[in-house]
This record gives sequence, C-alpha cells and structure tokens, in this order.
Amino acid sequence: MAAPDTVVNVAEKLESFEELFAPRIVAEFNGYQLKVVRAKGDLDWHHHDETDELFLVVAGTLRIELADRAPVLLGEGELFVVPRGLEHRPVATEECHVLLVEPAGTPNTGDVATAATEEWV
Repeated sequence: MAAPDTVVNVAEKLESFEELFAPRIVAEFNGYQLKVVRAKGDLDWHHHDETDELFLVVAGTLRIELADRAPVLLGEGELFVVPRGLEHRPVATEECHVLLVEPAGTPNTGDVATAATEEWV
C-alpha cells in the first residue's frame, strides 16, 4: 500500500501488469481508492447503486456508453463522472489507460460476484 506521502508514478504502475479491465489500486485517501486500468474492448453494462464513478483518461481514448443519453468520448487528460445508479459501460477501440477514483471496495462491475479481483501495484 502506498503511504499518503509517497509519490506514485501512474505510467510505471500501468506498465507493471497486462490484464485488461482489471483495476489495480495505486493509492488510498479518505476512504477512496485510486485505481489504474488498462482498457481495450468493452466491459459489461453495469451500474453502482451507492457511488458515483470518476474516469480520468491517462493515455488513449475511452468511450463511456450511457443507458439514458449519448455516449461520452474522453481523450487524454479528460475526465467524466458517471452518476450513481446510471447504467454504463466503458469501451476502448484501442488500448487506453484510465485512472478511476471511487470508494474503497467498489466492485468494477457493480456486482461483487462478477467483479475483477483488485490488487495493489
């Protein structure tokens, strides 16, 4: 676990694993976790009943499809917050790298039974 006063190199953390849509925890603060994800293809449609979900694109392009409106296209350095309860799915035509911010213990698919196991890197 990264101490609060430790510098975290996001690019190095992303290079330390190859799995897609398998979030890795890089830091925690005030009950929130910062997670890095390598994304390519699409994740299943899902929602989070208890929390919003912040996506910040570090490299590449990510499309977030939303159940009730037009998709959101994010480029490098752009972020979007998916409101709690809104069904969505991230889609990446080419591999992209994303930083997620959400409460500790939030399953990436909104369901513990189908969520990826999250590890620290």
